[in-house]
Amino acid sequence: MKDATKAMTVRLPIDQAEALATVASVENRPVSEVIRAAIAEHVDTRRRDPAFQRDLRTSVERAQRLLAAMEAEPDA
Repeated sequence: MKDATKAMTVRLPIDQAEALATVASVENRPVSEVIRAAIAEHVDTRRRDPAFQRDLRTSVERAQRLLAAMEAEPDA
């Protein structure tokens, strides 16, 4: 069975779209494959970035506090 996918739309400036198409052409790969590889590399970089991890924890903690506060409020 093929992996599930989600279609997304990305708007790029013309020069960036042309550069992307050139890279894909030179590498003889579909543009979508080049984009997926770039996203995977970006996410992996963030995973290893201590500052990003700190900011992520802060964001999650803030959301948890908000959720706890909302759950503690009586129904309006």
